[in-house]
Amino acid sequence: MHITSTSGLIRKACLIGVFATTPWPFALDAHAQTPNAVLAINEAAAKSDITVTPLRGGLSMLAGSGGNIIVLNGKNGKLVVDSGIAVSQARVEQAIAKLGPGKIKILINTHYHWDHTDGNRWMYKSGATIIAHENSLKRDSVAVTVDDWHYTFQPLPPAARPTVLVKNEKTITFEGAKVMMKHFDGGHTDSDIWVYFPDADVLALGDAFWNGMYPYIDHTHGGGIQQAILWTDKALEKAGPNTIVVPGHGVVGDRAALMEFRTMLVQVRDKVDSLKKQGKSLDEIIAAKPTAAFDARFGGSVIVPDVFTRLVYVGL
Repeated sequence: MHITSTSGLIRKACLIGVFATTPWPFALDAHAQTPNAVLAINEAAAKSDITVTPLRGGLSMLAGSGGNIIVLNGKNGKLVVDSGIAVSQARVEQAIAKLGPGKIKILINTHYHWDHTDGNRWMYKSGATIIAHENSLKRDSVAVTVDDWHYTFQPLPPAARPTVLVKNEKTITFEGAKVMMKHFDGGHTDSDIWVYFPDADVLALGDAFWNGMYPYIDHTHGGGIQQAILWTDKALEKAGPNTIVVPGHGVVGDRAALMEFRTMLVQVRDKVDSLKKQGKSLDEIIAAKPTAAFDARFGGSVIVPDVFTRLVYVGL
C-alpha cells in the first residue's frame, strides 16, 4: 500500500494482531518513526494461521494473508479473488487444496495493493489467468515507494501481472457460475473492481469495504473520501437483504454492516469538511476528534482515528 503523509502523521508501526479479525499486524499513530513496517507485515503474515469461512455456492473466504481471499471451488478447477502476500504461500496453498481438487484457473485482483496481489507470483505458476482493472496493470508494472515506511515495492514479474483487463465492467462464466466485475472510477484506489457472484448472491468489495475498521484511502493513486462513499452507495444498491458482503479486511459482512460503514464515512466526512471550511488546521481538526462517535467500533486496527481524520482531510 502507498501511504503519503502531509504532516508527518503516519510514522509508527507496532504489532497488534494478524490479518484476520484484526487484519493488520500493526497500528499507525503520530508519535515515532518506525521504518520497514512492510517487513513487519510480511513477517506476521509468514506466521499467521489461514482461517477458512464457508460462504455458499461453492465459495469460501480465507483470512490471514494480507487481504481476504475468496475461492470458488469448481469440479475441474478454482477461481480465486485476490492472492494475499507471497510469504503465506504454503499455508494458503494447503487451505485452498482442502477445499477440493483442481488447480487455480482464474485469479481476479480487486486492486493493485501488494497485500492483495503479492501471491500472484505463485498463483500464475499453477496456470491461472489473471484478471484486473487496467490501472492495476499500470501500478503492477512500475516500482511504488511507500514514503513513510521507507519501502519500495518492485514491479510484479511480467507473468504475475494481469493479462485480461477490466475497463468499466466484465462478466465471465466459470464452470457454469456467472462472475461479474465492475469499476466505478476512483474509490479506495483508481484500480478497484468489485466481484459479484449472482448465483450465490455474494459481493466481494476488496478494500472498498473494511468491516469494523477505518479504511485506508490511497490518494496518491486515485482514491478519495468522496469516491469511497460513492462506491459504498453503489454497493448498497447491489446488496439485498440476503447478500453476503465480503470486505477486503475484516470478517464477512452483510448489507447492514455495509450501511454502518457508509454512515461512518459520511458523518466523519461531514464533520471534517465543516471544520476545514471554518479555517481549522489539520492539527486543530484532529484535536477536535471528529471520529469520536465511531472510534470504539472502527478505531482498533491499523488506521487509527487520527490517521483516518488526516486521510479524510486530505481528500476534501
